Amino acid sequence: VAMETVSLEHQIQSVQRHIAFLKKEQMELLHDLHLEILRLQKHCSELTHDLEMKELEARQQDVLDRELEEKCRAMEAQLQEKEKDNLELRKELRHKETLVAALRSSLRSKERRFLEELKRRSHRVTILDTELQKQTEAAAYLS
Repeated sequence: VAMETVSLEHQIQSVQRHIAFLKKEQMELLHDLHLEILRLQKHCSELTHDLEMKELEARQQDVLDRELEEKCRAMEAQLQEKEKDNLELRKELRHKETLVAALRSSLRSKERRFLEELKRRSHRVTILDTELQKQTEAAAYLS
């Protein structure tokens, strides 16, 4: 029986050592799990912060996009108005070019008539000057 008692005591001590070893392993495992949980919580917090920042940036970008779209629409409206004004100015310019062409034509015609009249009068002056010279010579001869 004494041998059995010693053997039993050795088994008990062995089981106690195993239990102590398992408790130690369990404590280390729990400690590592706690560290991993803390690391994951920190990582999760960082990801949450990053996500919130990205959402904020996305909202800000949406606001900027809407503002740019509004500005773009306003600029397009201004462009259409300017194109309309430009079209009106082109019509007015074509009309004025037509008037200028008509005035040039009229001016050339008047200039031609004026030059013809000037030529005719110059010829008439020459004839009258010749007659005057003849009469002056005749009057001088008669005197």
